[in-house]
Amino acid sequence: MQQALRLAAMAAAEDEVPVGAVVVRDGEVLGEGWNRPIAAHDPTAHAEIQALRAAAVRVGNYRLTGAELYVTLEPCPMCAGAIVHARIARVIYGAPDPKGGACGSVFDLLPSDDRFNHRTACEGGVLAAESGDLLRAFFAARRKRPAP
Repeated sequence: MQQALRLAAMAAAEDEVPVGAVVVRDGEVLGEGWNRPIAAHDPTAHAEIQALRAAAVRVGNYRLTGAELYVTLEPCPMCAGAIVHARIARVIYGAPDPKGGACGSVFDLLPSDDRFNHRTACEGGVLAAESGDLLRAFFAARRKRPAP
């Protein structure tokens, strides 16, 4: 999760919402990502998607069976769908997302929706204070800037 926080800081440095993600399997980092939808002009360029894409390329397979995803913010429904399709075993996240979280805060897609063909365990609150502080500081600074 420390690495995910470092990646989130990279997103903030690029004026993106500070979210970072790391895919790990058997202690090996397979992929990393941070939010880049503004820079990439891509609404799907969330940290989780970036990390999943990098991991899939590295292993040569979109299925990342047995891997864990560490992310600083609870995944959204879009990312939850990608997590299920990638067959991620477990998601470990920092701060809950009270506006769009898909691990129980707003939606309960991971792990309890039994309509999916794969279940992904979720654990939240890991370094939640640090993750939340980074997000709060980012949005506080953004609110102080003059409107474009």
